[in-house]
Amino acid sequence: MARIPLTLTCGDYEITRPLTEGAVTADGIDLTVLTDIASRDRHWRLARNGECDAGEFNVFGYFMAKERNHPFIALPIFPHRRFRHGFVFVNPTRGIRTPRDLIGRRVGVEGYQTAGCVWMKGILEEFFGVPHREITWVLPRPEDIPFTPPPGLRIEYAAGDKTDEEMLVGGEIDALITPQVPVHFRRGDKRIGRLFPNYKDLEIDYFRQTGIFPIMHLVVIRREIVDRHPWIPANLTRAFHVAKSMTYDRIRNPRVVPLAWFGNAWEEQIELMGRDPWAFGLTPANRNNLSTALGYAREQGLISGSQSLSEQFIDIPESVLEGVPGY
Repeated sequence: MARIPLTLTCGDYEITRPLTEGAVTADGIDLTVLTDIASRDRHWRLARNGECDAGEFNVFGYFMAKERNHPFIALPIFPHRRFRHGFVFVNPTRGIRTPRDLIGRRVGVEGYQTAGCVWMKGILEEFFGVPHREITWVLPRPEDIPFTPPPGLRIEYAAGDKTDEEMLVGGEIDALITPQVPVHFRRGDKRIGRLFPNYKDLEIDYFRQTGIFPIMHLVVIRREIVDRHPWIPANLTRAFHVAKSMTYDRIRNPRVVPLAWFGNAWEEQIELMGRDPWAFGLTPANRNNLSTALGYAREQGLISGSQSLSEQFIDIPESVLEGVPGY
């Protein structure tokens, strides 16, 4: 039987590399994987142009696209997760010492609907009493998914060609929620510092309270492909699982990762988060994670409906994992 050709775009992650490099194949699928695309550009190109058959996509952008009848549907594959307390930066000269000092301020974000920003806005509001409507959000460009901000939401677009980091150290914005560690911070510039210097402790406390390791991205696939070949979602999901399992086995080797105490960090993670923090599928923990994300999307004006998770995803049976080592 001829294999079905599919193009997939995703990040170059350790847990996906065996799949993207061809060490793992998806049964019945001839997969072409594109990884040399920046994260924001990948989401833009999928959302605006639908350039690939399947791809990694911002979870909140997907909720918005789904409500707007975008021709993709999600698989419960989550290639990127991240805690976000450590990615909020402030200009200390602006008098910001606590999260509530952000109220009434101008905060730069890569996008109002980007996953890290939505998660952090929700966490700041829920756990630190910082209402997202009492901040002016400064964006560099239009959003991936066009939307009309609800009344009372303050969004501005940056003028000129300065980066958000340049605006922060120059005092044009007071804080920055970013997916990267800023260059000025790495260089020791005193005009930029973390809002939460003890971010790891806070992230551990957050996980212990909620059980959430925030899902940033999921994988979407064209509906028409699923309609024609309903076996593809399970086979593709299994391939992602096998790739992740191979990665776990590889990095358990203390010779692989160039960190002196990586083994200790690995053991610490297992003790806190279990053996598979990057679990795929609609497990109870992932349902809690995604339900929280849906709630934040509604509260922040990104979606208006009350969709259920079963409407958002193609569920994959647990039997798909059978025979995969490491699970």
